[in-house]
Amino acid sequence: MPKPKTIVLEPSAKHTATIIILHGLGDTGAGWQVPTPHQHLSKLLRPSLPHVKFVFPTAELRPITVNNGALSTAWYDIHPFNRTDPNEDKEGLLQAQKLVAQIIREEVEENKTPANRIVLGGFSQGSALSILTGLTLEYPLAGIAALSGYVPLYKTLMGMTSKASRKTPIFWGHGTFDPVVRFDVGEDSAAFLRSYEYSVDFHSYPKMGHSVCPDEINDLLEFFKKTVPENPEDGLFQEISQAKL
Repeated sequence: MPKPKTIVLEPSAKHTATIIILHGLGDTGAGWQVPTPHQHLSKLLRPSLPHVKFVFPTAELRPITVNNGALSTAWYDIHPFNRTDPNEDKEGLLQAQKLVAQIIREEVEENKTPANRIVLGGFSQGSALSILTGLTLEYPLAGIAALSGYVPLYKTLMGMTSKASRKTPIFWGHGTFDPVVRFDVGEDSAAFLRSYEYSVDFHSYPKMGHSVCPDEINDLLEFFKKTVPENPEDGLFQEISQAKL
């Protein structure tokens, strides 16, 4: 899988943390770095996090089975969803996991950002990929932000996770009116992770569909402030050593 095109928004102050955000099906990295009615990162998140570098990769075009083979930007293929037999694109998920892990590896090794100063997040399938990647890394990130997503490969995921990842806090946001990844799927996913002792902070947003809203962005901002504050000594994981891959 080729390295994705990536938009990088540099911090306005001294760089001490990095947030990587993975878009959903059919979107691009550019869709998350401009102000819109719901995704107002440049209006709220960036001014409140002057020390953070934002990284927005874009997935490659691929045929999507659930969309009758139409080409779309996607981290992996999407099949018709069945709760008892999800029929997921395991190969595509694992390829994408390696790609995102490499982005993190470059941030740690080349840019010298400690792993515990990196938050990985995403929306929809980007959320699922964030969960898969964050939980299989061999060290804890500062946090994982899962927006309107689900736990992928749930039948085998726990056999792939690292012990260190259990220290990583997870923010989960989901709309109660989501018609794409239903709210109960989000609830079940959070409960599944908690059953394995992961720390999941679940937020529900009444009447929100498969989208984000200002309240969710505000909650996400507070999560970022706690997990990657401007002063590294003030974070939730100041006791974690600056581990590298």
